Amino acid sequence: MLRIHRAALAALVVTALAAPALAQNVTQVEIQRLQDNIYQASTDVSQLRSRDASRATRLQTELDDLRDEVIYLKVKLRKERSLARTEYADVRDRIEDLRTRAQEDRFATYTPPAPAPAARGTSGATATSARGALEIPAGTEIDVRLSNNLNSGTALVEDRFEGTTLVDVNVNGRTAIPAGSVMRGVVTAVEPATRTNRTARMTVSFDQVTVNGRAYPMRGTVTQAIEGEGIKGETARIGTGAGVGAIIGGILGGFKGALAGILIGAGGTIAATEGKEVELPQGSVLRVRIDSPFQVNPAR
Repeated sequence: MLRIHRAALAALVVTALAAPALAQNVTQVEIQRLQDNIYQASTDVSQLRSRDASRATRLQTELDDLRDEVIYLKVKLRKERSLARTEYADVRDRIEDLRTRAQEDRFATYTPPAPAPAARGTSGATATSARGALEIPAGTEIDVRLSNNLNSGTALVEDRFEGTTLVDVNVNGRTAIPAGSVMRGVVTAVEPATRTNRTARMTVSFDQVTVNGRAYPMRGTVTQAIEGEGIKGETARIGTGAGVGAIIGGILGGFKGALAGILIGAGGTIAATEGKEVELPQGSVLRVRIDSPFQVNPAR
């Protein structure tokens, strides 16, 4: 009986010692929080760009590296099922430090200058630059023609792809995003069809648009997939307040609007019907809803 008690006590000691180590493991929720912080940092850098382009470019380089590190942590956690909290904390703290620097830059930029004649020209130039930036409101819908094929059977999480905007997006009578601008997308989740999973799913989103050679971080969710064949009149111009659906309906003419064989749910998740893979051929048009406002400066 004494031997049994000793064995039980030893087991309790081992469990107690192991508990702190297990507590150090990072969860998927925390990795998602890092990705959310990356998005918020992208917004901070984007807002800084219209005021201090050179400094924003330097911060953007750091941000791109941090984004890659978050992806690495996500993949490592998924494959190894454990991740040291020190690795997580290091990346988290660096993201917060970058956001702090971007926000400090913002506050410094808006400090009123001393009223001196020599400063008026500089102040006027800054104001002109700020007025040159155009804000794309949340809720704006942009139609993007895919430059790549996307298939849930071959796509992997974090795969990148590109598309081009189908029509101009105008703000206050000015073209903010010209037709033909490149938008970058990413596969954020994928479930291929299997014998046990008859409904393939793939979630894609857009995180960057390039206007006149300058890349701007943004966040867009897919709300509809449209048959790409037979598209004509791609130079049509629309304003952000216009009815995008009506415009696209006119461009497509008598062709079928929705891409057959797929359904799109909340959060941009695309599901295939009839047990097939999600197939988005090159040339398909994805309607993208802008989730948060962002600024672009169309002037070179």
